[in-house]
Amino acid sequence: MTEFVWKLPSRGDGRRAAPALRGRGGFGPRAPRTEATDVRPGRFGPFDDLAQIVDAAELNGFDGVLAPYDPLGEESWIVAGAALRATRYARVTVEFQPAFGTPVYAAKISATLQRHARGRLNWQLAVDTDQAEAQSRGDHIGGDDRYRRAAEFLTVARGVWNETEVGAAGFAGTGFEYAGQYYDVVDGGFRGILSGLPFPTVHLSGTSAAALELSAAHGDVHVLGEEPDGISRVAAELGERAAAAGRRVRIALDLPIIARETEDEAWARVHRQWDELGRTDSAAEHALGDGRWAGFDALGYDRRIGLVGSYEQVARQLSVYEIAGVQTFVLSGHPQIEEIHRAGEHLLFLADPAGRTLTTAQELTA
Repeated sequence: MTEFVWKLPSRGDGRRAAPALRGRGGFGPRAPRTEATDVRPGRFGPFDDLAQIVDAAELNGFDGVLAPYDPLGEESWIVAGAALRATRYARVTVEFQPAFGTPVYAAKISATLQRHARGRLNWQLAVDTDQAEAQSRGDHIGGDDRYRRAAEFLTVARGVWNETEVGAAGFAGTGFEYAGQYYDVVDGGFRGILSGLPFPTVHLSGTSAAALELSAAHGDVHVLGEEPDGISRVAAELGERAAAAGRRVRIALDLPIIARETEDEAWARVHRQWDELGRTDSAAEHALGDGRWAGFDALGYDRRIGLVGSYEQVARQLSVYEIAGVQTFVLSGHPQIEEIHRAGEHLLFLADPAGRTLTTAQELTA
């Protein structure tokens, strides 16, 4: 079954084209008060909005949500923890950069989250972050060294993790030793309540040789963004590198979407938002064909290319990607709650009919 994940907002949400004007979640301008506004303090906070988005994703059949890393937005670990607490079935992916802390500390946090959420936590490492942003938080490692550090990070994290339960023994580890360029561990390893848990599924990204080599050796899922000439070349290169390492890495595609009942409705939404920005070029100039549109970054998305069209058209293009080897789709849209409901009610069963349509027998026993 194809996996569908929804990317959560990190800096609020709203209907406006410009992100700075989106007021939901405590970011952007305050909403004007109306007669229906509840003016009592403390009745509705930023995390209430996020909680509704997470609930909407699970209720609409999404397999999981992604808490993205954003140095100027909400802390992804906190959002992921709240999402795990608010859900029963959805997997939650936390995106973070390896300089967040030591791999042992990240693994310990994750072990507790896995224990309390029945093993539903995934990792996504943000390795190739902006150099100026990295330096602003005291991280001066750059270039391909970031990927070498990430490889050590994952090696150590997996090394101290014990998926088989190990009895508690005070402060004693389980004998894991590591001496690398970035990390040095003596007698590491989790015991007791921190053992016997599944290691988070590791998501990685990037298209450079260093990024693909890291994913081939350490990743479980590799997340790509759509490119004007498609993703087939990068996906094939990753497959070759993983095969040489005796591994197999699944492909995920990060796609913003605008889907409506008809193609005209979808493009009307695009044009309304484009006109709101007051740009001199037209939205149509960024159409790439097959429903692909390269203007999403102008609307505040972190991916440039996504899909625009009717539910049937978007579902067909998702099927094309699936045939090409994509197994997970990371979808996004704003305003978030409304777009999640549209996708869940009208798109997912078209894109994955075998996995999301009840048989007669299932309906009779539901």
